[in-house]
Amino acid sequence: MSDFTVLSQQYPDRSVITVRGEIDLHTCPQLARAAAIIPLSGKALQVDLSDVPFMDSSGLNLLLLLRRRLQAEGGRLTVTGLQHQPARLLQITETYALFAADTAAVDGLMTP
Repeated sequence: MSDFTVLSQQYPDRSVITVRGEIDLHTCPQLARAAAIIPLSGKALQVDLSDVPFMDSSGLNLLLLLRRRLQAEGGRLTVTGLQHQPARLLQITETYALFAADTAAVDGLMTP
């Protein structure tokens, strides 16, 4: 199992969570805790997955829950830096467009 780290940064207009390592059933709680303590009312949350080579359904579920929380609080969730496998997971589950990923193509995968 690779090292897993979560770094949270807050700016006046947005918060950024940078993740390193695989997001799975074992690491998802750490990411959930980091996201839960960030005050998000009306702000954007950017989740940077540039250093995430793998994400399973528990990671996808967490992103969907974060998106719902942000919408309820008047904010917006953006997922950036998608690598091939996490991007493919979002595509096959038809959730890619929900996260307003700023990457038009990831390893040959186009946004729907």
